[in-house]
Amino acid sequence: MAELSRGGAEPRPDGGDDDRYDDEDEYLEPVSAAEAARAGLRQLVELTGRDPVGTTSLTSVRDGWVVGVELVEDHRIPASTDLLGLYEVELDVEGGLLGYRRVRRYQRGKGEVG
Repeated sequence: MAELSRGGAEPRPDGGDDDRYDDEDEYLEPVSAAEAARAGLRQLVELTGRDPVGTTSLTSVRDGWVVGVELVEDHRIPASTDLLGLYEVELDVEGGLLGYRRVRRYQRGKGEVG
């Protein structure tokens, strides 16, 4: 089978519904899990201007990835009382940002009970 590239507008081999192709039947090169995690963190930091803590989760979904990202929302003294935000970042298969939302705010060092 011939190798497909992102720029080549080759038709779907089976003519069926394949998420690796976009609406113009161009092959979409999926990013790896590690690349998706880095892309989600980097794009959220660029959009919000907040300091990153790190990624907390990564889930493969039908149309791409959902990355859990922690950001510092309010620096406090001491740092153990910083206010953090947990965000879900939605990416397409190529690592492009589809959307994000904050799912939780909490104080650093305060673990979940239960």
